[in-house]
Amino acid sequence: MDTQQFNQYLQKTGEYGIVYQVSHPIVFIDGLPKVKTHEIILFEGGQKGEVSTINRGKVEARIFSNEPVKVGTRVTRTDKMLSIPVGKELLGHAINPLGEPLDPSQSFTSPTEVRPLDANPIGISGRQKITKQLLTGITFIDLLLPLGVGQRELVIGDRKTGKTSVLMTAIKRQAYEGVICIYAAIAKKKSDIKRLQQFFIDEKIKDKVIIVATSSYDSQSLIYQTPYTAMAIAEYFRDLGINTLLILDDLSTHAKFYREISLLARRFPGRDSYPGDIFYTHSRLLERAGNFKHPTAGQVAITCLPVVEIVEGDFTGYISTNVMGITDGHVYLDSNIYYQGLRPAINLPLSVTRVGRQTLDPLSRELNESLVAFLANYDKLQNLSHFGQELTDDVKRDLRLGDLVYSFLNQPYQLIVPKPVQMILISMILQNLISNKIALTQIKNGLIAAAYDRGKQKILYEIIDGAKDLKTLNANVLNDKEHLLNLAKGT
Repeated sequence: MDTQQFNQYLQKTGEYGIVYQVSHPIVFIDGLPKVKTHEIILFEGGQKGEVSTINRGKVEARIFSNEPVKVGTRVTRTDKMLSIPVGKELLGHAINPLGEPLDPSQSFTSPTEVRPLDANPIGISGRQKITKQLLTGITFIDLLLPLGVGQRELVIGDRKTGKTSVLMTAIKRQAYEGVICIYAAIAKKKSDIKRLQQFFIDEKIKDKVIIVATSSYDSQSLIYQTPYTAMAIAEYFRDLGINTLLILDDLSTHAKFYREISLLARRFPGRDSYPGDIFYTHSRLLERAGNFKHPTAGQVAITCLPVVEIVEGDFTGYISTNVMGITDGHVYLDSNIYYQGLRPAINLPLSVTRVGRQTLDPLSRELNESLVAFLANYDKLQNLSHFGQELTDDVKRDLRLGDLVYSFLNQPYQLIVPKPVQMILISMILQNLISNKIALTQIKNGLIAAAYDRGKQKILYEIIDGAKDLKTLNANVLNDKEHLLNLAKGT
């Protein structure tokens, strides 16, 4: 079958080349005078490859299979650019970067529309200002580090600090809003990919999610293509006027495999042996995300959350600083905070959101500012209390309130807290209406349940909608205190 396909393309194009050198997955070919970069080429053994460089008539290509090509093998052009099938048929499936299902036993209909993996980013005239908040359901992020729909926000931290947990909760919250979520798992363990699939099935959001995955056993060329395939799928939904949330997990691994490919291709190494174009590679990819104008939907967004893994909290590394320079801020998950038992383990002073605050309404902005100032003051008072000084009643009260705020921000994995509940509870804590952590847990659980009850949620939204500033919110919460406590009890 493979030989037959090779012969068909050979007859069609009338060109063939000969492999004269192999540094798997890189092959060097003599011949193919009319070949173009990014064109798919076919080897007589059945392997597929992509032309990456043409230099003085010599062709350099990456092959996608693990099986190496032998020197002397014939290769022919296909006259097709590297592209993948895209469509709504992909929803609920896990595919590889070539658009093939990871599990061949499952029923899968390949889409008919194809899209090139490498597309030019839309220019500034086709973009719009980010004005809508992206709700993650994570209180810490929604109140303190707000994200915008169409923002590119880096999620950075050491191994095992809860990066994936944060992303899973955000996907779950967005999928409930009808947003298409695309998860690019770059060179992950097969068990991790299975766990991802199971999570989406358990949460009943499988039909809103597409997984593009490669395992660490795949060819370096295939791993390198993973984020590009995910971005091409996101752009297909963007053109339909559907918002997407794109997770790239993770770009530090992607950079390592690109470094490997570049060194094998004998390209001159730069800093830390990474190729000189690594910044261009990632910036061209991430520039394709954003908030765009759309002829029928008005505006449509690709919100991108790339992940970078660092070692021992050092985010001054080459790849991490590169991606920080490309994105609109970063959420830093700190291993020290993680080991203290706080979830999510976000380090607030070292995290940044550059466009998120412009999406907030006046009430949310005022709440954000006062909460950030309160927590900064709480951290100072905590450092002061360690010296054993005698504390005033006001300082003791602030320390107790700060303890309650952090207890509220400590949120279990997979729990989604609706925005009205977040705002009402913070107001109740800062007004000293909640006495201890046990009462806080009971009220929080009760209000979350009420927020999902159509009969009861109206009261919560009325308190928020009727408030234009923090003073009015506090007054509304105080007036409805008894009502809220009854709601929390389920009455």
